Amino acid sequence: MSALPGLDLEALRGHLAARGVEPAGPLRGELVSGGRSNLTFAVSDGVSRWAVRRPPLAGLTESAHDMAREYRVTSALVGTRVPVARPISLCADESVLGAPFTVVEWVDGVVVRDRVDLEQLSDEQVRRTTAALVEVLVDLHAVDVTEVRLEGFGRPDGFLARQVALWRRQWDRTRTRDLADLERLHSRLADDVPQSSEATVVHGDYRIDNAILDRTDPATVRAVVDWELSTLGDPLTDVALMCVYRHPALDVILGLPAAWSSPRLASPEELAEEYARRSGRDLAGWPFYLGLAHLKLAVIAEGISHRARAGAGASPDAEGAAAAVPELVAAGLAALRGRH
Repeated sequence: MSALPGLDLEALRGHLAARGVEPAGPLRGELVSGGRSNLTFAVSDGVSRWAVRRPPLAGLTESAHDMAREYRVTSALVGTRVPVARPISLCADESVLGAPFTVVEWVDGVVVRDRVDLEQLSDEQVRRTTAALVEVLVDLHAVDVTEVRLEGFGRPDGFLARQVALWRRQWDRTRTRDLADLERLHSRLADDVPQSSEATVVHGDYRIDNAILDRTDPATVRAVVDWELSTLGDPLTDVALMCVYRHPALDVILGLPAAWSSPRLASPEELAEEYARRSGRDLAGWPFYLGLAHLKLAVIAEGISHRARAGAGASPDAEGAAAAVPELVAAGLAALRGRH
């Protein structure tokens, strides 16, 4: 039995046993590739498999690595139309692994992260899979918050204004340089915050590689993962970020030719229209939502570079994510001017 950085398998074994999950044999673990936020490990005892999630080893940013948040929302969504991995344990005791962590069931399936993964799908499968992802997002936003007991999961009142302020604070904490255009983008968003029409559960980071797809039918979503930014808020923020993730800058941010930025997928405009058609929601104020999504993605990119410089990069090229920031900020300003 050996330990990985951020994952002490002996300590994890003791935690599982204390929770009534007695491993059948020695634990083996590996860091799951992909993702530059929370760390995900695949752990097995030779019979059963689990996914263990914990924050990065360094360079944490405000509200972005909340394990209790992930655990609460996925626990609440079990049994709804939104597919999630069944939660097994939440450990807030940092003495076990050095940080809070969650253990969830291992969901077998396919994660489509890059263009090579996408090449395994036909054009018809890509079309059906994209439609299925939009449908899952519609289902998420249709969840009855009271029924799943998530009334206190967030503060819907003033959500959009707080989002604008939050991502500015994140920028101030992680920036590696000053950018006048980012200041302009933030200022214009702060001056033009629309009134949210409703509040739903929002994922906060929705795209194809945050979903586990069925091996035989990729248009079946087995589980949506990475709920660390979820809350109660305006559903159009989820839709806009899903669309903005289609920007080619995602390749730079992730350090690979991302599947979600591939031209084989539906355009951002088509995704938004499909969501509006399936959900029946009006996309009023859409330029604001696009501008906010560009700001959020720009700050996420800067944060990836920040963590890499702090020694917590998920890959050697993580520092280069900051190169995408000016382009994303410019696109956000253009969206506010109605050029999208």
